[in-house]
Amino acid sequence: MSNLHALPESLYQLGQTRFASLYEGQAEQHKIINLLSLSDFAWNCLQSQPDLKDWLLDDNELANRTVELPLNSTEINELDDSAAMAKLRLYREKYWLKVAYLDLCCANPIADSIAYISALASQLIDSANQWAFAQVAKVSGMPLDNEGNAIAMLVLGMGKLGGGELNYSSDIDLIFSYPRDVATQGGRRSVEAQVFYTKVAQKLIMALNQTTVNGQVFRVDMRLRPFGESGPLVMSFHAMEDYYQEQGREWERYAMLKGRLIGTENPYWKEFYELLRPFVYRRYIDFSVIESLRKMKQMIAQEVRRKRLTNNIKLGAGGIREVEFVVQALQMVRGGREANLQTQSLLIALKELVNNQVMSSKEADLLTQNYLDLRKIEQYLQIFADKQTQTLPDDELNQQRLCYLLNKDDFKQCLTSIEQTMAQVHGEFEQVIGFESETADPCESEYISAWEMTDVSLMCEPNLDWQVALEDFKARLTKAKIGSRGRDILDKLMPLLLKQLTVTKASSDAFTMICQVLNKIISRTAYLELLYENPGALNQLVALCCHSKWIGEHISRYPILLDELIDPQVLYKPTPLSAYKDEIRQYFLRIEHGDLELQMEALRQFKQTHQLRIAAADATGVLSVMKVSDHLTALAEAIVEQAVNIAWHACVERFGQPANTTEQEKGFAVIAYGKTGGFEVGYDSDLDLVFVHNHDGSSYTDGDKSIDSRQFYLKLAQRLMHLFNTRTASGILYELDTRLRPEGASGLLAINLESYYHYQQTQAWTWEHQALVRSRMIYGQDSLSERFAQIRKDVLCQARDNEKLKTDVVEMREKMRAHLAKGDDELFDLKQDRGGITDIEFITQYLVLNNAVQYPELTTWSDNVRILSDAARLGCITVQMQQELVAAYIAYRSRYHVMSLNQQGRCAPRAELTQHIDLVSLAWQEVF
Repeated sequence: MSNLHALPESLYQLGQTRFASLYEGQAEQHKIINLLSLSDFAWNCLQSQPDLKDWLLDDNELANRTVELPLNSTEINELDDSAAMAKLRLYREKYWLKVAYLDLCCANPIADSIAYISALASQLIDSANQWAFAQVAKVSGMPLDNEGNAIAMLVLGMGKLGGGELNYSSDIDLIFSYPRDVATQGGRRSVEAQVFYTKVAQKLIMALNQTTVNGQVFRVDMRLRPFGESGPLVMSFHAMEDYYQEQGREWERYAMLKGRLIGTENPYWKEFYELLRPFVYRRYIDFSVIESLRKMKQMIAQEVRRKRLTNNIKLGAGGIREVEFVVQALQMVRGGREANLQTQSLLIALKELVNNQVMSSKEADLLTQNYLDLRKIEQYLQIFADKQTQTLPDDELNQQRLCYLLNKDDFKQCLTSIEQTMAQVHGEFEQVIGFESETADPCESEYISAWEMTDVSLMCEPNLDWQVALEDFKARLTKAKIGSRGRDILDKLMPLLLKQLTVTKASSDAFTMICQVLNKIISRTAYLELLYENPGALNQLVALCCHSKWIGEHISRYPILLDELIDPQVLYKPTPLSAYKDEIRQYFLRIEHGDLELQMEALRQFKQTHQLRIAAADATGVLSVMKVSDHLTALAEAIVEQAVNIAWHACVERFGQPANTTEQEKGFAVIAYGKTGGFEVGYDSDLDLVFVHNHDGSSYTDGDKSIDSRQFYLKLAQRLMHLFNTRTASGILYELDTRLRPEGASGLLAINLESYYHYQQTQAWTWEHQALVRSRMIYGQDSLSERFAQIRKDVLCQARDNEKLKTDVVEMREKMRAHLAKGDDELFDLKQDRGGITDIEFITQYLVLNNAVQYPELTTWSDNVRILSDAARLGCITVQMQQELVAAYIAYRSRYHVMSLNQQGRCAPRAELTQHIDLVSLAWQEVF
């Protein structure tokens, strides 16, 4: 590509004059004339190195982005100061001339230009670092590791250099560090590591920063290092870790987000990044960032006004810095939990924010295009004279140059276009950052007084039942570890909370529950800031705690869920039933395969997040009780599938794959019983699962540590148990109960499916066949699923002695009731009392076991409601009985659900359920 439109006459004449003075007698070359007319820097370069003209006109060179070495290995070891500095400066001049030509004459995409400049700059810095190290080592020797390898100084590039987005005439912000405090070896005299690396740092800065006859390579700024200008020039890993953990400030977190090590990766890089990551990215959603960035932006705005900077496309409202603030704010808020946001590149971060649904693709495209437009203008301004400027020109020559490059008729058109771009950026900036937190309006002084004086009677509409909870909360604060910032935020937050509690007419239980949540997060200021910065999140917390004690407990146990309260549109809209498996797959694409600890946390966080959404929709009536169970069941199935995949990868990596298996057809399946099998999973349900496979002992895995296939599947099942039952910081995943497998707790954890069939035919008790009624395969390839369906049907359709079957079922029911029922004359145990849920389930199971031999269709479903419907349709029971049983079953489950959400156990007033109890009891008598 090239800028094809003609230069204005005055510019063309300037280029012609310069060309003629450099290349007298040579044919005019229009692109070179354009270059000379548009850039005084290019004019100076070609005056000192006129032969570079032909190099610029080489199409192969223009397309080439290979970064050559400024100094070869011999030069690194042998060149003295003046020779090394000359080579570095001539390299910089040559390649910066090439970028100027690409941008001014070839319309090169700005994203490519800034990436190329960054790569060239990184190579210059790395070569200077290697040269400085070699020069100091000649005198002092060098620090060596245990294997005798030299330990290089690490150079951290900050700002746009770190982000791979360096501008044309930028200075560079660097931080130096070294991994180990070991003295040098092999020199005239040994020196301490600190002394050695300080000398290397000084020599590196001199090589780049010192002005010679060939100019400068870069202006080097070291003020971002720990302790700023008063700090040591270079620090050990240990000293840096101590500094950032104990003294690191918010602006340093913002700056360090861009930090990128320069040079060739070595074994110490990972250690360095791991050291800094907890400082930059918090594990929780971190809204303290917003307030900090807001203050930084206000300071910049004040500086712009103080220096009377006008037409500044970087620092002005809507400038480049505001795009950076928007993106980096969102990165820092969420990057601790969403690792794909941990990138130094602004353009990559924008794409990942879209992938994570933090920003719409439309918003991201607009920001990206506006950012690149402003960066292109900045690039032009700096290429004119190789000066670091972001201010639009006030002289006629450079205004004319900018008009030509932006293809505008006059400078006024340029200004209008740039102002439109900056206005769009500023609008997005104000949405994300804003300038002021929402504060309580003046009429809310009553809530402030109530909080400060610990006296709810000072409010206009006092709820005196809150007084005890408020006093208790205040008393706990005296013992809590809460810093000054946390206390400030809490003093702003609590009046807002009291107001919202008043508006919603919250009970004392709800107030106590919210105080319990706050007690859990009181020492973690970021969570308090999340609630303060997002009034909508605070409102949702109050509303949900008023609806459900379980939700309050759930949030207090896992405060990371507070993030879910920010967007009500997501909170009250559970994932579609068919989408859970796809969503968890997408969620795990961001997590490394081998990181088991992170995978276990991710499984638990996925469950907790989606359970909260389901509970929110449940508590507010968006979902019926049957739909709630459908969602909780679909969620459990998705998690089981993902856990199987994780366990499979771990086992295959260690032992290889069993014969004739693939990622899609593992030869392994999971059978669900009970509530999971019957689509009735609750919020705190355990999962009754049985693991089966289709291999025998004669086949082996194909790995280096080959084992027989039965052992492989046993280890796979054990790994699954570990994934589910291990208690991490986020608790257990689900309680897995595998006692329904053949031979119970003494049986194999994973069994061949045909052995399972044989057991069901020859050894299983009646209660095990009852359990089989509510079973289905929730994970496994089609061939296993089809075989299990046939086995289940064959077993359930066996001919049975009706009297013995009745006796077995009734005896088992009486035994359960004797051990498990908790009701009395006043309270009815919804589940275990006579006339309750379990009676309905036993009636349903009996109907299948007794009648399936005649009506195989009764084995089609595994849930009670559809089985009862089929039983009535086939004449096994009357339609009236079916309707009464289903009505009672749904009523009980709805009541049980509401009580679970409020942690009220399972015993309800008997008088309120008399009709259902009597009808179910009558049905039991009729059937048995």
